[in-house]
Amino acid sequence: MTPMILAEMSNLIGDLARANILLALIDNRALTAKELAYAARVSPQTTSFHLGKLTDAKLLQVNKQGRNRYFRLASPLVGQMLETIMVVAGDRRPRLRPISKPSEELRLARVCYDHLAGYLGVAVGEALKTRGFMILEAEGAQLTRRGMSFLDELGIKFDMLPKSRRAFCRPCLDWSERRYHVAGRLGAIFLNFCLERQWVERRADSRALQITSFGARQFKEVFQIENTR
Repeated sequence: MTPMILAEMSNLIGDLARANILLALIDNRALTAKELAYAARVSPQTTSFHLGKLTDAKLLQVNKQGRNRYFRLASPLVGQMLETIMVVAGDRRPRLRPISKPSEELRLARVCYDHLAGYLGVAVGEALKTRGFMILEAEGAQLTRRGMSFLDELGIKFDMLPKSRRAFCRPCLDWSERRYHVAGRLGAIFLNFCLERQWVERRADSRALQITSFGARQFKEVFQIENTR
């Protein structure tokens, strides 16, 4: 990447309205221009301008459905870039700023592009690592044979998954916990599993996840994770 390209990308992301748009899409949802205008806190006309910029830069992709156009992040790499920036920026936040309830909810459990993050995501990764089911280090991540058997018994059937060029699993540095959670296809599969089994539920208008009472019991029983309520 040349310095000019880096400067252009920084300028794109550095605009507050565009940053709000990107963060609204970081949980891999597809939203309309109207919904993104609300998230960006600018007029629909201004939002259209910003969406054009982000789409031209291949940070967003557009899907048309009837009269509506839905915008989402162009790839997992865009989500990874945003999360990495948030990790770096975290060291600059004021130390005495009160933590709001929405912030606490995001720190407990949230969606990071398409996988589980926050305290809960990190705790799951640590549990898999401690029990020898996974290697999870800064250099990379790998599911062991024991780990594959464990998740198979849990109900995640890997032999049924379609082939993909995307990394099966990789470490993702969590911006709030400053430790690693599990990303890649495995991270996406596990999040979908938790949603389908109703261990967690999506919150409206937020990346935060609600841990259900049933889910709290399952995370404690299966992964020995406490403090989820």
